[in-house]
Amino acid sequence: MAPRPSGQRHSLRFVALLCGAVVATMTGAAFAAVPLYRMFCQVTGFNGTVSRAEAAPTETLDRTVLVRFDTNVRGLPMVFRAEQVSQRVHVGETGLAYFDVTNTSDRPILARASYNVVPEETGAYFLKLECFCFDDQTIAPGETRKFPMQYFIDPEMASDRDVDGVEEITLSYTFYPVKDDDGPQLAAAGGGATGAG
Repeated sequence: MAPRPSGQRHSLRFVALLCGAVVATMTGAAFAAVPLYRMFCQVTGFNGTVSRAEAAPTETLDRTVLVRFDTNVRGLPMVFRAEQVSQRVHVGETGLAYFDVTNTSDRPILARASYNVVPEETGAYFLKLECFCFDDQTIAPGETRKFPMQYFIDPEMASDRDVDGVEEITLSYTFYPVKDDDGPQLAAAGGGATGAG
């Protein structure tokens, strides 16, 4: 077989390098997509994502909303439940709810809670002042921890026609395993228990 001309070899190298660069860029974009999407959702309330607030509102309205609490576990040997099934709060009023987490295994668990609300349109108005979901949680073997969550419904919701008839909001949490940056995953991925709040 005759050797390929020099120009053709350079073209093949260029195409191979270009393909490699495209694959590397797409791989990087895939890894960046999840945190960027999460950040976008938290800022806008898109897809029912709840935002963090620095201070409670100064105005409380007569309108009330029933807030229901739903708890779930994915891939962890733990029991997770809300201490209260629901709370009725005034729009603008600060609510406080408690959640219990029990590690049912003989190993420490490193976990994080993700969250959203339904109906999704209320995500921009359901704001948290304090929440265990802002940080990774390490739970010792057999330990039960109580986590507070302080929240309010922004009075600006009253002027949004898209959520005008909303009388009930469901806040849903899911605990899932997290890998320790300094070593292997602490939690064994086993049968998880689900608590319904």
